[in-house]
Amino acid sequence: MTQKISLRGPISFLKKIDPVLRQIIEQVGPVQLERRHMHFLSLARAIIYQQLSGKAAEAIFIKLQRLYDGRSPEPEDILRTPDEELRSVGLSRQKMSYLKDLALKFSDGTLSQKSWDQMSDEEVIAHLIQVKGVGRWTAEMFLIFSLGRLDVLPVDDLGLRKAIQRAYHLPELPRAETIKKLAEPWSPYRTIATLYLWRSLQEETSL
Repeated sequence: MTQKISLRGPISFLKKIDPVLRQIIEQVGPVQLERRHMHFLSLARAIIYQQLSGKAAEAIFIKLQRLYDGRSPEPEDILRTPDEELRSVGLSRQKMSYLKDLALKFSDGTLSQKSWDQMSDEEVIAHLIQVKGVGRWTAEMFLIFSLGRLDVLPVDDLGLRKAIQRAYHLPELPRAETIKKLAEPWSPYRTIATLYLWRSLQEETSL
């Protein structure tokens, strides 16, 4: 289940505030941001995809679903599945332990959508990194692609750093502090700026 977020206001704001972004927005066209409600699944996928190619990770995820008759597993499913079965789909022992920890924290209420709805972005990040295998970057991606938060700036994301370097003609990959300073005018819509900068990198690569 997803809920689309209207970006008309944020896009208009960014076009007025930053001429570089205005050009990117006009070249790239519309982007989308959605709130997704299958939060356990989103975080489980993020863990599975870590340090793997998209193709390899997707193959593991499909095999995982087959353990549950093709449906997406719930936390309780993961907790009652023997380690040997989880390993059989291609999960490393480390990732298996991460998934079990994630499932446990959802099951016992440590992680809760109701709690996140009342939290700031930084509070959600602090909440999520309690899970083994979930670092700040993974938490930021969850804020963007699952919770649909509008003002997330993943300063350590390599794609964002490359996109900013190209768009703003910087001599080297920008560091976190440089990105934060550059992005100050984009707030409270830094997520939307990030989406457009990512897309600009994809557009350039496809040429």
